[in-house]
Amino acid sequence: MKQLTARDMAQIAIVAAICIVLTITPPLNAMAYYGYQFRVSEMMNFLAFYNPKYIIGVTIGCMIANLFSSFGLIDVFVGGGSTFVFLGLGLILFGRFKNKFLFDGLIRLDHFLFAIFFSISMFTIALELYYLQGQPFFYNWLTMGLGEFASLIFGAIVINQLSKRIDFTK
Repeated sequence: MKQLTARDMAQIAIVAAICIVLTITPPLNAMAYYGYQFRVSEMMNFLAFYNPKYIIGVTIGCMIANLFSSFGLIDVFVGGGSTFVFLGLGLILFGRFKNKFLFDGLIRLDHFLFAIFFSISMFTIALELYYLQGQPFFYNWLTMGLGEFASLIFGAIVINQLSKRIDFTK
């Protein structure tokens, strides 16, 4: 990655702030934590497919938003670490499909594949709930994965439409 400019750092901070607001603001926060994990802020993950610098903003935003969860610092590192690792892997695995579209141009193929991949990665949060609260692992993995997939598909469509008007590559 190239050296970050002041503009890059400001854009990263804005992305982090948007992630936080879209996660902790009522009524959006009612679905953002625990066993469902439907976060409107997940749409911001797709910015990294336009410019990898946004991995930093999304990860920081996730970490700060997770401070507001009932697990606090543990969730900061488990959720934030998971976001960083799986978003980075998603870019490596699916970035080559960025010029292919599904559903008559509604969603990019790399975004769709990432939504599946990232939804599967919810096993990390299901494990966190299992070890910290004794909650059922497979049930939580299923519900969080479905919530994550729904929020990511919604976000992929929104970001794809916004990218037609805003250049996210800068």
